[in-house]
Amino acid sequence: MIKFFRHIRKSLLMKNKTGSSAEASAKAGRYFKYAIGEIILVVIGILIALQINTWNESRKDKLEEGSIIQNLHDEFSENKKLLKVTRFETIGAKEAGFLIMDLFDKSEIIIRQRNVDSLLFMMLEAGEFRPSENTINDLIQSGRLKLLQNKNLKVLLYQWQTELKSLDVSFKRVELKIDDGLIPYISKNYALKDIDQYGSLNWKESSSLAIDKYKIFNDIEFENITDDYLYRVNSALGRVNEIEKLIDSILKETE
Repeated sequence: MIKFFRHIRKSLLMKNKTGSSAEASAKAGRYFKYAIGEIILVVIGILIALQINTWNESRKDKLEEGSIIQNLHDEFSENKKLLKVTRFETIGAKEAGFLIMDLFDKSEIIIRQRNVDSLLFMMLEAGEFRPSENTINDLIQSGRLKLLQNKNLKVLLYQWQTELKSLDVSFKRVELKIDDGLIPYISKNYALKDIDQYGSLNWKESSSLAIDKYKIFNDIEFENITDDYLYRVNSALGRVNEIEKLIDSILKETE
């Protein structure tokens, strides 16, 4: 463009030398009109290029958004399956605990009708939830969460982070009660080997040491420990219910 105006100036100088000023002015007018036309064409070209670039970027964002939504749907579908396992194990622990509570202050004959070893094993096996978070963590860390146009989905994903932390805290409270309450008590007053017959150790024989395993059902300390444990398990189960509703909502938004 600069070269073009230099050309105009040079032409005007040449015309001033060889022709009348009127002719030079006429020529200059034509050159300026041509220059203005060139400028308009260049501006239009730039605007069109910018529009095409914007359209291409928008198209890329749409494609990436579709991929993100599909990945979220797949991830939360798997998380729902994992949560079902967690729910099953947690309900199992709760039901076993309630059966244990029913045995307090009962006669030894009634207690022996139950497989106490198995019930204690089940009660100690409360579930835990370790979901996949690869997609959502990548979205947050990379800043690509802004690509999602669905505001409801964004809100649900932020809620997911909060609910998951709450659920994790609930299960840690359960685990803490097992480690600091139930296991220390059972270790002193029961036979862990008998309980572990139903676990990964899979002992083939019960403990041969003499111990009155049924006296724990007349001990207020064990009743209190078990009661507090079941309170925590029940609380965790409530958090499981809430996060299941949240997963269902996310799956609905990503269908």
